[in-house]
Amino acid sequence: MAVKKKVPMRKCVGCGEIKPKKELIRILRTEEEEFVIDTTGKKNGRGAYLCPQKECFEQAVKNRGLERSFKQAIPQEVYERLEKEMDEIG
Repeated sequence: MAVKKKVPMRKCVGCGEIKPKKELIRILRTEEEEFVIDTTGKKNGRGAYLCPQKECFEQAVKNRGLERSFKQAIPQEVYERLEKEMDEIG
């Protein structure tokens, strides 16, 4: 008998939709307090998930979704760098 594997679901901090983990982009805070995009989804650190659409990123900035997820203030230059990285991916 085939075993049906459970698909991990995560919530986008921008739009608030719950989607399969593989469809979302992971934003990671490393132990050195750096913020990076984790394309593998396996790096160590605290993560927050975003849809690959630019609208979701803008919504996350507006409603401070990333700041709530990481429980700290995020400098504007970090948002600008993350936006550039997301443009390169998407």
